[in-house]
Amino acid sequence: MADKDNQFMRKMSSKHLVTLSLGGVIGTGIFLSSGYLIQEAGAVGTIIAYVVGGFLATLVMMCLGELSVYHPNTASLHLYASKYIHPSLGFTVAWLYWLTWTVALGSQFITMGVCLQKWFPQTPIWVWCAVFSVLILLLNMLDIKIFSVSEFWMSLTKIVALGIFIILGAMAITGLLPSHASSAPLFTNLVSNGVFPHGVGAVFIVLLSANFAFSGTELIGVAAGETSHPEKNIPKAIKSTLFLLITLFIGTIVVIGALIPGSSKILTESPFVSILQNIGIPYASDIMNFIIFIAILSGANSGLYAASRMLWSLSEDGTLPKVFSKLSKNGLPIYGLLLTLAGGLLSLFSSIYAESTVYLALVSISGFAVVAVWLSIGISQLRFRKVFLASHPLSDLTYRTPGYPIVPWLVIILCVVSMIGIYFDPNQRIALYFGIPFTLVSIIVYQVFYRRRTHDISTLAD
Repeated sequence: MADKDNQFMRKMSSKHLVTLSLGGVIGTGIFLSSGYLIQEAGAVGTIIAYVVGGFLATLVMMCLGELSVYHPNTASLHLYASKYIHPSLGFTVAWLYWLTWTVALGSQFITMGVCLQKWFPQTPIWVWCAVFSVLILLLNMLDIKIFSVSEFWMSLTKIVALGIFIILGAMAITGLLPSHASSAPLFTNLVSNGVFPHGVGAVFIVLLSANFAFSGTELIGVAAGETSHPEKNIPKAIKSTLFLLITLFIGTIVVIGALIPGSSKILTESPFVSILQNIGIPYASDIMNFIIFIAILSGANSGLYAASRMLWSLSEDGTLPKVFSKLSKNGLPIYGLLLTLAGGLLSLFSSIYAESTVYLALVSISGFAVVAVWLSIGISQLRFRKVFLASHPLSDLTYRTPGYPIVPWLVIILCVVSMIGIYFDPNQRIALYFGIPFTLVSIIVYQVFYRRRTHDISTLAD
């Protein structure tokens, strides 16, 4: 573990944890993919999928809450897997999680450039990519307060945007606000093509996408080591984050499904813009372009934060050079930030020059990582409680996972079912083809080069 001179500063409050988590979760998915999901599974099917996805995310965060309150460490996801499952799996979880956010950086840079080309068509996308690389690096390496405040305002922008969209949409649905498309449709469009227009199987496929839509909530655990009063702020942040996400996501799906028929091509083009234009909002296209830009910038900001902490944790654990565990005078992992940014730029280049080979493998592994990391949280909490109760009374836990051991077992079962579901989806099956071999190789690498590290979980609950 880190010595006293190499510790992160605990400056983050519950509101910063909430906005950090929301920054990682509310990205392009809800803004650009929700219409496609509705067309695939129907509005009712998509709502069900998001309810189940929110339920799984809630279970995962219940497990993570107990772990992170008792062990409020930076990059804790990796540490919990190392301590309560096996060091090789902790090593694997860290690299999977690092890849998830690092690979995303490449596509995020390009997408932000595309957004700004709408307003500045003469400026090449590569210029914007360079600008955004420097911007998020500065936000992350100057001071944790600067990062927290910037993420707070960007996340707040997304929350307010979705909240206003839901309110305006509800008014259009009930006829309180006139719409050019139809007059007070209420909820008839939700079932206009049947409850499940493409069968229950389509709902199951969309369920996988809904699960992925909630990935990023676990960032609260990554930031536990930089949180003030974690015993109070972490549980509060978990409750607030889950309430906001489930309300905003499901509310958005209901509005889109109620105002746009399931057979409309608009669903796969620009449902947000179409709805705002139909209710008379001026400059709807520009407004949504700005919001999507902020959503992506926020996601990149959060992603760079999370990935750099994983490198710091690996270095502290002795599986990366010690330079990556060195902190600046402001308590920030500068070298981890630089390596992660470099990885993001390499991901960007691979998407241009090796899209069907290297980039495809990277994206597939990062897709597999979401389920794998959540699975590790469920197993870690199940093992932690057993170890803890061997030498402590239950009352010593400040925060306890409700419904233990049912909750962690549900997490484990649902994550395994999700992995099986990935196999039966031709579009996502490749995640297993790359994800499983990467996991096996990571375990072998650890066993060959780092197996001399001890793993004594008997002292971890002290």
